[in-house]
Amino acid sequence: MTLDWLSTLKLGIVLCAAAHGVHAVSGCSSVYYESVITEFCLTKFTLDMEGLDPNLWCNWPQTLQPYGELTNCTFMVAWKLDCFWPNHVIDQLFVRIHQHYFHNCSLTGRLLHDPPLHILGPFIAVPVLITLLMTALVVWRSKRSKGVL
Repeated sequence: MTLDWLSTLKLGIVLCAAAHGVHAVSGCSSVYYESVITEFCLTKFTLDMEGLDPNLWCNWPQTLQPYGELTNCTFMVAWKLDCFWPNHVIDQLFVRIHQHYFHNCSLTGRLLHDPPLHILGPFIAVPVLITLLMTALVVWRSKRSKGVL
């Protein structure tokens, strides 16, 4: 399905460019580029997201595919129109998407947490024990060397 969708996207970009009489050199004008992104990428993303229950919009496994397809679509459009990616149009698009679909999503579940104690413990204990061992070794060697002199 993705390959068929990408083929449709490529064909649509070529037809849209031909219909508007825009050449590849001028294809990256902000207005034209944004209209192509909206027509080919944002429309599909909106349909996919509207097909989901709004309670699932914050569920990353449910939104990963539409979000990934939107990202890939914007990249393909930029690539076909010889535009830089990411750029200010894409930044603004994703900010609008996040404000509309993901504004109520909390950060819980995505925040960094300390590792479990059975993982963290050795990373703390080993350096402390090595420091104590090295200190004891230095003290023992310094006492031993005083007796030799």
